[in-house]
Amino acid sequence: MLNQIIIFILNTVLGLFSIALLLRFYMQLMRMPYRNPISQFLVALTDFIVHPARRVIPSLRGIDLSTLLLAWLTQFILLAGIYKLQGDNLSSTLSAVTVGLMLLAFVEIIKMTLHIVMIATIVQVALSWFSPHSPIAPLLDSFTRPFLRIFRERIPPIGNIDLSPLFVLVIIQLLLMATTGLQREIYLLF
Repeated sequence: MLNQIIIFILNTVLGLFSIALLLRFYMQLMRMPYRNPISQFLVALTDFIVHPARRVIPSLRGIDLSTLLLAWLTQFILLAGIYKLQGDNLSSTLSAVTVGLMLLAFVEIIKMTLHIVMIATIVQVALSWFSPHSPIAPLLDSFTRPFLRIFRERIPPIGNIDLSPLFVLVIIQLLLMATTGLQREIYLLF
């Protein structure tokens, strides 16, 4: 019972912190506007660890690798903690378990990214119907534009309805299925 409570707390705290780091990474990567409450919240929440990490981990061509690596490391710590608390003492060696957890953390980062894009696309579509001048609309538009542009260039609107969000959501679902299969394969390694 106590292990379940600790796992729940770990999932909540480290999972949300990992999402915050990942959102900060993508907001910087896509050059999203900084002057909004969400960006400022993410920076204030994660600055205590991102600033020192930037001194050690350099950026690569404007890509903030330290924030991405911190999101991955948070996921790794979360998975290692859950693995330890569940008492999964399989016949694998420590190195095999460590490599497996590192790969699982990487897959989790991919899955979180796909979920973030999916939620942002759905919220943007809903806002475009009900509240197109919402303060969060420009933020969502700048985040989802690269994904939607791929389909907007190839598929014209039908009856003034843009179907590109539908195609993005279908592709994301397919990618989520693939990552779930990949997770199962990694679990079989240890």
